[in-house]
Amino acid sequence: MKKLLILALAWLSLSVPASAQNVGVVSSADPRATEAGMEILRGGGSASDAAMAMMLALTVVEPQSSGIGGGGFLLYDDGKAEKPFTINGRETAPATAKPDRFIDSEGKPLGFRTAVLGGRSVGVPGNIDLMAKAHRKWGKAKWSAIFAPAIRLAEDGFVVNKTLETRLGQFQSAMSQFPEAQKIYWVDGAPAKAGTIIRNPELAKTLRQLAKRGPKAFYSGPVARSIVTAVQKSPVSPGDMTLGDLAKYKAKEQNAVCKPYRIYVVCGMGPPSSGATTILQMLGMLERFDLGAMGKDNARSWHLISEAMRLAYADREKYLGDPDFVEVPVEAMLDRGYLVERSKLIDPERAATSYNAGTPANAKARTPGMSGEVAGTTHFVAIDGKGRMASMTSTIEGPFGSNQIAGGFFLNNELTDFTFTPERDGAPVANRVQAGKRPLSSMSPTIVYDQSGKPVIALGSAGGKRIIMHVAKTIIGRLDFGLPLADAIALPNLYFTENEIMIEKSRVPALFVEQLAMLGKPVIDLDFPSKVNGAELTAKGWVGAADPRSEGTARAE
Repeated sequence: MKKLLILALAWLSLSVPASAQNVGVVSSADPRATEAGMEILRGGGSASDAAMAMMLALTVVEPQSSGIGGGGFLLYDDGKAEKPFTINGRETAPATAKPDRFIDSEGKPLGFRTAVLGGRSVGVPGNIDLMAKAHRKWGKAKWSAIFAPAIRLAEDGFVVNKTLETRLGQFQSAMSQFPEAQKIYWVDGAPAKAGTIIRNPELAKTLRQLAKRGPKAFYSGPVARSIVTAVQKSPVSPGDMTLGDLAKYKAKEQNAVCKPYRIYVVCGMGPPSSGATTILQMLGMLERFDLGAMGKDNARSWHLISEAMRLAYADREKYLGDPDFVEVPVEAMLDRGYLVERSKLIDPERAATSYNAGTPANAKARTPGMSGEVAGTTHFVAIDGKGRMASMTSTIEGPFGSNQIAGGFFLNNELTDFTFTPERDGAPVANRVQAGKRPLSSMSPTIVYDQSGKPVIALGSAGGKRIIMHVAKTIIGRLDFGLPLADAIALPNLYFTENEIMIEKSRVPALFVEQLAMLGKPVIDLDFPSKVNGAELTAKGWVGAADPRSEGTARAE
């Protein structure tokens, strides 16, 4: 009864927006993770500590989306620097990986499901090394204390929510090939239903080892051996990861990508994230339009956003990849003059008939290549009483990743974020598979600064390649339309197919879709979900927000 009461209180925590006073504010996609973050803040932990506690708790309660078997990107503002620090915990390809990893015997790309399931798709996980680097730089709580909420959830059990029930049902056929996953998440021969209590003692054991021995317990020893065994002996598509691959893994500190937008500065992750670059391209192309005057209920506003989206994504597919392996012209792609020229391709009265990549200054010849990123992932934000701020996106890629279990947690399928076809017409694809390389990602943890250099918004989202659009429309909603962050998150989601615009019709005014279609593109209604989580600085202090489409919550004390 006590556990159910705690859960109920966590669910109610978003009913009235609350501002951070002495403790801080947290926001995540699951109330139990939100509570884990707040517990750490109450104990004197930093925003970094709270974010890592949420990452660990989500490993337990949101196994379909993220966890220690995957990787992530962290933005951190310590209240002292002019822009955020970033840590790249993206997974890497094993040392034996080759460009033809996802090509069949006839020279054709594998079907996506064939590529995803089993050991072949698993990259070397990065979240634990990211966590270790963050703790060394910004940690205030004891390393072991950060694990406590997740260990309790794994040992005592957690209640399956509707989202997990739905995902288990959708992927029943895939999971039926993986007995270790069924042992945890199936009851009486079928996927667990909402209301079922799941206990995961194997994961609790793993977390206890990590809490006691530190990150080395993940990249060597029994946990590392369990990962390698699961990958190499997978019942489906065995992989080739080795203990050496795990031992060599290093999360990377790198520079944030920051550019002005109107009176603000927007910062995010550099490559191999495509998030900041693509979002900033969109914003740069839209800056000449007075979106605020047009308003959120004007179909023309969304037409302009849609056109900028298509042009920015065209550049994304052609030029972005892991900068340790390919030259990525980020500065040229974000050059003001270049974006002005790209913006001239946007006709306010008519949709374009095609959307080709541009030619940034000194960009190397590349072949566009679509990555296979699918809707998944999770985001969480923590701000402590000292004003330190963490904005992190974490993922195992697709729902339940590769479906492989090691040490009680799911292993990612991040290698399918590489483009399967390595070259075309003799020109290489920037995001092709290579040994040790990190695949291109759409994860978009973001921090926005005002004209005085003070952080005013932290946010991010789940959703595969749609993440970029979820974050971009939220930024526009807050900065251009003047909406509170919660209302900006609730704005209609927007995306595209090759020839159509996708928008949530249930969230737009009457005649809106017809007006949008009159500008030249067929519009289809798709009620696609999102999980945006964030916080904004208001006159009353920091206020958290969570996507109304999700089961996420925000809390402030």
